[in-house]
Amino acid sequence: MEIQRFLDELAAPTPTPGGGSASALAGALSASLLAMVAGLSMKKGKIPRALARQIQRKALAIQKRLLRAVEDDARSYEGVMAALRLPKDTERQKERRLQRLERALQKATKPPTIVCEASIELLEHSRVLLSGGNPSAWSDTAVAALLAHAAMEGGFFNIQINLESIKDKAFSDRMNRQIRQLKDRAERIVARMPRVWSFRK
Repeated sequence: MEIQRFLDELAAPTPTPGGGSASALAGALSASLLAMVAGLSMKKGKIPRALARQIQRKALAIQKRLLRAVEDDARSYEGVMAALRLPKDTERQKERRLQRLERALQKATKPPTIVCEASIELLEHSRVLLSGGNPSAWSDTAVAALLAHAAMEGGFFNIQINLESIKDKAFSDRMNRQIRQLKDRAERIVARMPRVWSFRK
């Protein structure tokens, strides 16, 4: 989808695309910037050329994954909306509607989980490039790190809002454990970031 069309759809007073898709796009932008910086770091930087090439390749793969998530997130929430529109006049209809809604809500946690996982990978690549990449591109790398961080936080928000309506406690508990593990991993990466990146000064 071209950028202007996406922005127009995002600005429209409709449920999709929304924050989940925007988070995925932020991550894709981060991946693109990191691929650029990695390419520049092959010519000038402290990290080995092979490592810069590896980061570039991984960043481009993540970019594609996150671009898919932009549309997957919108489609998954459309599934939730479709379930909510089901009739609920009889007990049988209510039960069918609740079952369909539960499945749709659980499915809707998948795209933002992908966004979180991919964004944490991007944070790690950002850390490496900030530490030893092309010094002339440190601001590009810092922006990439900020975009990855925003994408990750947006992913967590979108997982959480779906979990609030999910009835399956085992599923919710499993997702909450996964979120905690991802957040712990992200915090460890952020703690090792060079000071130049910090927006908490």
